[in-house]
Amino acid sequence: MNSSALEEQVAHYSEWRERLIHGIEAYQAWLDANGHVDIQNALRIYDLIESLRHDRVALAFVAEFSRGKTELINALFFANYKRRLLPSDVGRTTMCPTEISYDANDPPQIKLLPIETRKRNESIATLKRSPIEWVKVRLNLDSHEEMAQAMQELTKSKRVTLQEARDLGLLDESRPETSTVLLREADRVEIPAWRHALINYPHPLLRNGLVVLDTPGLNALGAEPELTLSMIPNAHAALFVLALDTGVTRSDLEVWQKYVQTFVPRRLAVLNKIDLLWDDLNGAAAIQASIERQVDSTAQILNLPRRLVFPISAQKGLIAKIREDAELLSRSGIRILERFLAEEIVPAKQEILRAAVEREIGTMVDSSLQTVANQLDAIRNELQELQVLSGKNRTIAQAMLAKLETDRTNYARQVHGFRLASAAVIKQGGTLLTNLDSAFIEHILEEGRESIEGSWTTPGLMRAMQTLFEHYSAQSQKILTFSSDVQKLVEGVYDRFHEGYGFARLIPPPLNLERHTLAMLALQKQVEEFCRDPVNVMTEKHFLVRRFYNGLVTQARDVFDGARTEVDVWLKSVLGPLSLQIKEHETLLNRRVEGFRGVAENLNTLQSRMKNLQGQRNVLREKHAELIGVKQAICGPETVAAANAA
Repeated sequence: MNSSALEEQVAHYSEWRERLIHGIEAYQAWLDANGHVDIQNALRIYDLIESLRHDRVALAFVAEFSRGKTELINALFFANYKRRLLPSDVGRTTMCPTEISYDANDPPQIKLLPIETRKRNESIATLKRSPIEWVKVRLNLDSHEEMAQAMQELTKSKRVTLQEARDLGLLDESRPETSTVLLREADRVEIPAWRHALINYPHPLLRNGLVVLDTPGLNALGAEPELTLSMIPNAHAALFVLALDTGVTRSDLEVWQKYVQTFVPRRLAVLNKIDLLWDDLNGAAAIQASIERQVDSTAQILNLPRRLVFPISAQKGLIAKIREDAELLSRSGIRILERFLAEEIVPAKQEILRAAVEREIGTMVDSSLQTVANQLDAIRNELQELQVLSGKNRTIAQAMLAKLETDRTNYARQVHGFRLASAAVIKQGGTLLTNLDSAFIEHILEEGRESIEGSWTTPGLMRAMQTLFEHYSAQSQKILTFSSDVQKLVEGVYDRFHEGYGFARLIPPPLNLERHTLAMLALQKQVEEFCRDPVNVMTEKHFLVRRFYNGLVTQARDVFDGARTEVDVWLKSVLGPLSLQIKEHETLLNRRVEGFRGVAENLNTLQSRMKNLQGQRNVLREKHAELIGVKQAICGPETVAAANAA
């Protein structure tokens, strides 16, 4: 088997994403061709396509030191190099958080962020937007030796004074468990040379959108809050690597409970180094029984379903792939892990993305489909009415025309009412946006900052931090309640036209701010845990406050920014489907009035009018088929077929 199940599934996912993008582009072209596009929807669709093109499946590898995490990454992704690509020898492993991905706009390279940037208040995310801050090492893809040599940069360390290590927040003599120094001699210590690394490498998996996050051990995790509060929680899945010979140690359990269990929805444990039990003196059954006992114990301690604990040997798996030894590869357990990632993790990511796209433009596509269906219904009704007129006198045609004229006048009054309701929605929405305004959110922060930075005692400092997030959570709940009121107002407008004119019942685009509120409540809980953590209680105030702002407060800003963007987009589009339906109904009424006027004035034009309508019907059927194709690309053929059957 030349490629793994994971490579095949990620390639399939990439192809599906491209089909999805083509479907959305086809819908954009349909809107342009039929005069239904407006600037807001055009921008919305453009942003959606761009976000899809940059979508990634992120896997975070989390473990304490010496668990074989980097070896596992080599075995899963880089065995085709016929050697270890990432350094994973004893004492020579990666020393900083490392993101491995591929961007065709950049050359193959390693970008390294100097450890000295920890002295500043800028986050890693901010520094990623500043290329000058990073040291770049080119990767020569034609030379395995040069590639391996370049990767050794990830293991680099440097000697600094004790004070320098303290200033960087890497050394606290009173709490060695939080220090990330590697070696101490007299008045100097050895520390990692780099704070963060980005590897741009054109591996097939990475080309197709996979991102691998290789994290350091417990001490370094605690020293870099952005890693634990943003990067790991935002990963699609976390692989927690343990060693079979040690089982779940105290520090393993601390990493699991503090950084994985609560914050990553899809998580699994990898029980590495099963080859340590491979002993010629023990039979296969005895070896397997020992492995099963350790799997059971690990699942129980981590409170994981047993099927989510994978016993493997990363080293033997890597060797087996390099030597093309199928028997050893099977025994290593690597293929079972790859198959799980391929069959469960990647498809779950695909479903999340599909649901997000459907949530974003599904209502728009449904509205377009309904508009075409309404036009087809109108043509069918008009053809039936014209058929009735065949052989009748002009008086009957004039009476039908008069009725249509009355209907058009009454409808115009309702359209005016819709404009008034639209103004009310926009006004309410404006108030909602005001409560999400970045300046207003910063005002809450500034009030909290005075209490936080003015606190003289640790309990006072912790209380001020918690109070800030209590204010944030209260604001989030207020916004959720207000958004519910605005949604009810919109639903009332939709219902009025459905009940009054027999419009198809359209469901207005949803405004789901509950997930933002839940995210804020989760952050509030994290703040409470942050303030109870003995490590933080003992941390020097300067570093603690910086960790708090760069981690938790930055996350809170992101939550409010996300909610504000969602509300803004929703307000610009929420009445769009109904507005389009109203406009199309108005156009159809006008068209029918003019058509009947021509027939009423001259019954001889009746056949010509009917022929014209039949031609329009054929064109509309083609448009409807195009939209069904778009909906199938977004929702899948099975979903569309089920909807049509219903």
